[in-house]
Amino acid sequence: MRRPVPLPSPVEEPEEAAPVARRLRRRADAMAPGETVRDETAREEAAHEEMVTPARVPLMADAAASATAESVATEQESRDAGDQAPVRSSDVWRAARARRKALRAEIRRFTQRSRRRRILWLSAIGAVVALLIGSALAAYGPLFAVERITVVGAKSLDAAAVQKALQGQLGSPLALIDDRGVKSALTEFPIIESYSLEARPPHELLVRIVERTPVGVLRSDAGYTLVDAAGVVLSTTPDPPAGQPVLKISGGADTAAFRSAGLVVRSLSADLRAQVTQVSASTVDDVTLTLKDGPTVLWGSDDDSVTKALVLAALIKSNPDARGFDVSAPTVPVVR
Repeated sequence: MRRPVPLPSPVEEPEEAAPVARRLRRRADAMAPGETVRDETAREEAAHEEMVTPARVPLMADAAASATAESVATEQESRDAGDQAPVRSSDVWRAARARRKALRAEIRRFTQRSRRRRILWLSAIGAVVALLIGSALAAYGPLFAVERITVVGAKSLDAAAVQKALQGQLGSPLALIDDRGVKSALTEFPIIESYSLEARPPHELLVRIVERTPVGVLRSDAGYTLVDAAGVVLSTTPDPPAGQPVLKISGGADTAAFRSAGLVVRSLSADLRAQVTQVSASTVDDVTLTLKDGPTVLWGSDDDSVTKALVLAALIKSNPDARGFDVSAPTVPVVR
C-alpha cells in the first residue's frame, strides 16, 4: 500500500539558541525600510515555494491522489463492512423466486414459436377427438333411437304384420340395430326373398322387402301349396289361389324339370301369365303351357324364353282361334 509522501519543509538555516528578543531584533534589522512583519512573512513563504522544484510537483500530486484514493477505498470498505446487515432467509427466497421468474420469462420468449405450433396441433387434435366422441355419442345414444319402422316393397304381404314382427327394434339406436333379430323376425314370412335395412336419422328404420315370385301351386293331400321358382313353399291353402297356374311336374319340386318350368313362368309377361292355367313338364325340354279356353303351347326348354314369349304374344294376337302353338323353335313357330 502506498503511503502519502509528506511535502518537504522549507530549507532554513539553523538559528542559534538565543533569546526571543535577540531574534526579533535581528529580524527587525533585516527588514527593509517601511516593511512590516506581515510582509516579511509573505516574503518567506514565497521563498519557500521557490525551493520546491518543478520536477517534484507532479510526483507530489500523484502521491496525494494515490493517498486520497486509498483512503477513500479504505473508508468505503470499512463503511461497507460496518453497514452490512445479516442475510435473512426471506431475502434469499425472494431472490431465488425473482431469478426463477426471470428464467421462465426467458424460456417463454425463446420458445414462443414452438409453443404456438404445439397449441395449434393440440387444438386440431382436440377438435377431431371431440367430433369423433360427439358423433359416437349421438350415433350410439338415445338421440338417434328407432321410433318408427317403415316397410317398403310388400305387395302380397301385409306390411303391418312385418312392422309388428319388428317391434323389438323400437328404442334401439340406429347404429345398433340387431341384424340377427331382424332376420329371425322376417323368417316368419316365407314370401320374403330378401330384405335390406336403411337408417333414416333421427328416428326412422326403413325395411325394403323383395318378395318371392310365385310360379304356381302344387296339389297335394294338404291342399294347394304356393311355391316359387326355387320350390320354396310360400303358403298352403285348401283352395287354389286365384291367378296361379297348377303345376304338374313329374318328380315334384326337387327336379330339373320343375326348375325349367319355373324359369319359363317367370319369363312370361303379366298379360300372358294371366292366361296360363296349367304348366306341365316331365323333362327340361318339354315344358307345356295350357291357356284359358283350352289352347296349348309347346314351349320346350327354358332357353330363349324371352324371345319365345314375344313370339307367342304375336301369334295369339294374330290367331285368336288357334288350338295350339309351338314355339320350341322361336324362329320357325307353328300354329295349329
